[in-house]
Amino acid sequence: MRTTKPALFTYHQKRDFTATSEPRGERAIASSERLRFVIQKHAATRLHYDLRLELGGVFKSWAVTKGPSLDPADKRLAVAVEDHPLEYGDFEGTIPKGQYGGGTVQLWDRGFWRPEGAVSAEDALASGNLKFSLDGKRLHGGWALIRIKNDRFARRGAGNWLLIKHRDAAARPQDGDALLEADRSVASGRSLQQIAAGTGKAPQPFVLAGEPPSRSAAVRRSGKTRFVEPQLCKLVDRPPTGAGWAHEIKFDGYRAEIHVSAGAAVVYTRRGLNWSRQFSAIAAAAARLPDCLLDGEIVALDQNRIPSFSALQAALKENAGTLIFFAFDLLFEGGDDLRKLPLVERKRRLEMLLGARGVDERLRYVEHFESGAETVLASACKMHMEGIVSKRLDSPYVSGRSGSWTKAKCRAGQEVVLGGFSLEGQRFRSLLAGVYREGKLAYVGRIGTGYGRGVTVPLLAKLKAITRAKSPFEGSNAPPERSDVRWLKPSLVAEIEFAGWTATGMIRQAAFKGLRADKLARDVVAEQASAATPAATPAAPRVARAARKRRSDSAAGPAGPSISMGVVISKPDKVLWPDAGDAKPVTKLDLARYFEAIGAWMMPHLAGRPCSLVRVPDGLGGPQFFQRHAAPGMSNLFDAVKVRGDRAPYLEIDRIEALAAVAQMAALELHPWNCAPHDPEHAGRLVFDLDPAPDLSFEAVIAAALEVRERLQSVGLEAFCKTTGGKGLHVVTPLDARDPVDWSVAKNFAHTLCAQMAADSPGKYLDNMSKSRRTGRIFLDYLRNDRTATAVAPLSPRARPGAPVSMPLPWKALRKGLGPNRYTMRTAQAALRNDPWSDYDASARPLRAAIRAITKAAPHAKPRRRAAA
Repeated sequence: MRTTKPALFTYHQKRDFTATSEPRGERAIASSERLRFVIQKHAATRLHYDLRLELGGVFKSWAVTKGPSLDPADKRLAVAVEDHPLEYGDFEGTIPKGQYGGGTVQLWDRGFWRPEGAVSAEDALASGNLKFSLDGKRLHGGWALIRIKNDRFARRGAGNWLLIKHRDAAARPQDGDALLEADRSVASGRSLQQIAAGTGKAPQPFVLAGEPPSRSAAVRRSGKTRFVEPQLCKLVDRPPTGAGWAHEIKFDGYRAEIHVSAGAAVVYTRRGLNWSRQFSAIAAAAARLPDCLLDGEIVALDQNRIPSFSALQAALKENAGTLIFFAFDLLFEGGDDLRKLPLVERKRRLEMLLGARGVDERLRYVEHFESGAETVLASACKMHMEGIVSKRLDSPYVSGRSGSWTKAKCRAGQEVVLGGFSLEGQRFRSLLAGVYREGKLAYVGRIGTGYGRGVTVPLLAKLKAITRAKSPFEGSNAPPERSDVRWLKPSLVAEIEFAGWTATGMIRQAAFKGLRADKLARDVVAEQASAATPAATPAAPRVARAARKRRSDSAAGPAGPSISMGVVISKPDKVLWPDAGDAKPVTKLDLARYFEAIGAWMMPHLAGRPCSLVRVPDGLGGPQFFQRHAAPGMSNLFDAVKVRGDRAPYLEIDRIEALAAVAQMAALELHPWNCAPHDPEHAGRLVFDLDPAPDLSFEAVIAAALEVRERLQSVGLEAFCKTTGGKGLHVVTPLDARDPVDWSVAKNFAHTLCAQMAADSPGKYLDNMSKSRRTGRIFLDYLRNDRTATAVAPLSPRARPGAPVSMPLPWKALRKGLGPNRYTMRTAQAALRNDPWSDYDASARPLRAAIRAITKAAPHAKPRRRAAA
């Protein structure tokens, strides 16, 4: 009589369990409501990925030679191998050399799967065509396993198959192998090297766990409520403009779910933490609703009734009850699971649910728009909102990140992991930030601003509690050990606002917004615009590509008004410059688009400071006038600031959209004060204006700038350089706003430095304005460092032939061949890709120590003068 071999007969035949730690498969496995899958990265004789699908009490298994691809065009060879026990779904370790499959095994992905179609999974496998969907940590959506026809190994139980990704929201055409770069276990966080070395944490169980982890299943239970992992948005450069999309305002707050059951409400954070106590007022309001599960955002409104993350931080700190839950989705109602319904139906039922109960002030329904995506975004930006979220109206609710929900931002935002902080003495200076790339914490730069009153002291207390001896950053760009840097355990997550990414993956002009207690550090990765839509380069702000797109759409020139950043540009074809060095005129619309493209770089040097404008209504060659004060009828995008000694309020540019209004009024130049932001009574930077005589070469100006930098560094200050758009250079020194100095002190310091240079080299420099004495010399103009004095802003155009700009430069660019008008409105943006002033904010230093140092250096001036002579 013939007996049937047990399912694991071949598995046992191939292994010596006295030599390998692989499971024998003899343990009783708890049943699961859904079929499980695992993918194990296996560094054997050849690196491959083992796909295992639970079926019939075992794992059906295939060795995928090159790993799964997210590109539907790729057909990956998958060799069927012996069935494995379900216990194998928790195995991670090293199979000894000489044993079958010898090598290191990493749990690369795991989750749940289900067969698709009317045919059972067993019949589909027997026919050689299994269609299924995955819901894992890394892989999602539809897949197919198709057995190769006429395969000579099929009868011997092995057989060659093809693993193919379906064309759905989880597919990545032409970028199929992107996920394979990840070398971290989903169970332990370890790399293959760590697993081979036997170091790091043990893997968290999956098959043997009482409640297996899943990305979209209920993973935490509390009474009758359950946490459902939220659906997330993909960052895009521009919102989708076609039909079938709902566009909602993006809120700057905490993502939350509210579960209501039998008159009790539980509030969960994005990662499933029960924060009902922190949001007790919202939970109390929601408890009056019938049984349901709401998805939304908890926010706090600032004094202008605009959602504010900093206001939310303050409200949480003070346990204030002024928070609002904005509901935008309904996942369950009563006993009905609504997630498979289209969004438009879920929102209809949500509106009825909240409206029927008499909407509480703390529970609000989120309205949406179904057309005019760009207009909605422009309006959101004008109102200082974070951006908009666009959602397919016909889409079901799918946990995780999929293409049916997208987000487009007005200003770049990012979560970062804090890995260190710098001090100056005992004074806090900046945070060192990172994101996870391929499982390693990569350094992305410093956060130098955003530390308002009341922020630094509690923040520093939290930082000091998690200090450690070694840097948590890995990779070639990790910051070096320094005496003024303290390293941190990488557990705190911060929210920042920044100007964008540099080409080397660093953050630009980052400002601290607050800590996020609702995010895990290991989940923080660099968020960049999806390649599925036209996207800006990593170093450029979101608006840049939108500007280029609109330029191509209207290459023939607009016949009527155009729009830039939500501002109507009348007479867009009016010529402001005859040419920009390329024999092509620069129009009013060109100026608006220039500001739109580079505005994110300009704003840190404009915001919070009175700003004067050079207006040329009829273009270069026509009348010009200098405007300092706000005037009736001006755009409400401008801010007006009162300064001591002047009844009329000054203009202030505190938002990027105001730059479009600058272009609309044909203002060709921007000249801000050099004060600290929002503090006109104290100096925020020093500006040394190097003004050469007409008979001097530009090389002499370069040499002067380098000497100014050397002298500043000798007294502990950092220096940055830019062209003026005229014939000279500006050397700029950022000052620490936390140690404010009066204008008289700043001006006296600048004068002292210039006087010392003039005394040391009287044949080269002078420090007074006498034109009769200027021949052959450079006037070291220190007068920019006075209370009401201004200096042309970095990247501001100049009302001069050729449309030159005041261009920020790296010091290495100051060499032979550099000309004063090399950079124009046509060429400036390309030169910004490497962000020459990326560390400007982090380089701010207090002036008082420099004053003491330069005073001590004064007696040494005479010997240097004789040597120079």
